[in-house]
Amino acid sequence: MPSSLSFGAIILAAGRSRRMGRPKMLLPWGKTSVLGHLLAQWLRLGSEQIAVVCATGDRGLAAELDRLDFPADQLIANPSPGRGMFSSIQCAARWPGWKPSVTHWAIALGDQPQLHFETLEATLALAAAKPDKVCQPSRGGRRRHPVILPKAVWALLVEATAPTLKEFLESLDCQVASFESNDPGLDLDLDTPEDYEKALGAKM
Repeated sequence: MPSSLSFGAIILAAGRSRRMGRPKMLLPWGKTSVLGHLLAQWLRLGSEQIAVVCATGDRGLAAELDRLDFPADQLIANPSPGRGMFSSIQCAARWPGWKPSVTHWAIALGDQPQLHFETLEATLALAAAKPDKVCQPSRGGRRRHPVILPKAVWALLVEATAPTLKEFLESLDCQVASFESNDPGLDLDLDTPEDYEKALGAKM
């Protein structure tokens, strides 16, 4: 069932894919690309709005988004992707294009297409049940992505000085709600060709 939350989804796609050797977001996944799969997935989950954060001048990603008919005005440019993932999250937080109706933001890694749909549904259901808390799945006692932030926490990202999302949340002493998941996809990021082959095998 789609989430009852009015949430925006941020797909983080500004990484340089150095260890993979080719752009991770453009890798084949099913009948589309990793990026195409993620967009379809979050649309199916009931996102009020979806934005993609990419490195400034990433023509390959822009061309793929155009092929997927993704609206160009929902693309957020990160001029300094070398500063890491948190810089992309802050670019999204500072972006003025969010709809006023959005109350929560789901931060999704661009290199986790292998996550079970049910894992994402469960994370959104938790956020709907606990709308004032930061919500995320857990695996083996460790909190994982995606992370869902309520508006009050999201607004604080704009001026945050912490180097990572984890440290940002710890600095606020945020109340985090999580659930233990048996989704093995939570253990894997697509960083190397071997990771990609493993994720493809798990999907089959």
